[in-house]
Amino acid sequence: MSEWLVLTLAMVAASAVVLTIAVLNNRRIKDDDDPSETPDVIEYMTMMIGVVYAIVLGLAIAGVWEGRSAAQEYVRQEAQALHEVNVRSAVYPAEVRTRIRADVDTYVRHVVHDEWRSMTEHGSLTDEGARLLGKVRTDVTGYRPRNDHEGQAYQPLVDQVAAADDARNARGQSAGATMPGVVWFGLITGALVTVGLIFTLQIRRTFRELLLAGLFSVLIAFLLFLIWDFDSPFGRGISATAAPFLDLLPGAAGG
Repeated sequence: MSEWLVLTLAMVAASAVVLTIAVLNNRRIKDDDDPSETPDVIEYMTMMIGVVYAIVLGLAIAGVWEGRSAAQEYVRQEAQALHEVNVRSAVYPAEVRTRIRADVDTYVRHVVHDEWRSMTEHGSLTDEGARLLGKVRTDVTGYRPRNDHEGQAYQPLVDQVAAADDARNARGQSAGATMPGVVWFGLITGALVTVGLIFTLQIRRTFRELLLAGLFSVLIAFLLFLIWDFDSPFGRGISATAAPFLDLLPGAAGG
């Protein structure tokens, strides 16, 4: 199901439920009921709960956005390290340089076309990706420099492979959901309480009041959808992408 369809259905459902309850609740109110009799303490509590929940929503959105940004940064670091391996291997003999670059391209193609799907669907890396990166490491560390110039390039190459491996591990750790289940329980319960409290203010069936109630519920539904969408850095619509690999290693972009 499309992410936008999920969002649309969630907002429509939230608005429909709130408006239906408001209309049905209004039918139970007697003609002589005076909405100005709502105790001030209820208005104060409604306002405070709304403010507290808004802060919680803001913190949750900031947290999942930070997780998504960190995941994208891990991808960039990994791609940059592999790009450096490609570039710095130019000082090696042709057969060694060609082997290193071919193995780097093979690894990147696997990441972009296969491992990315595994992260999206299962939230984990693949054993094949680890094997291919291990092959790149063997290519680099297994070569014995023949002169000072190659010797000066050797350690930086080893360091870049280690940096790519470290970034890959960090990418794998950020592939799953970042929000614990207990936090989702609090967010959904808070949404129900916050929306439910607007009925204590004796909403009438005027167009203005129903419109505001509907827009308020739609806003809550949208913010919860935003948190859900960001919660899986590699798995949903607004997610980290493989663009750094394709930009820095265009030779490996093919299938």
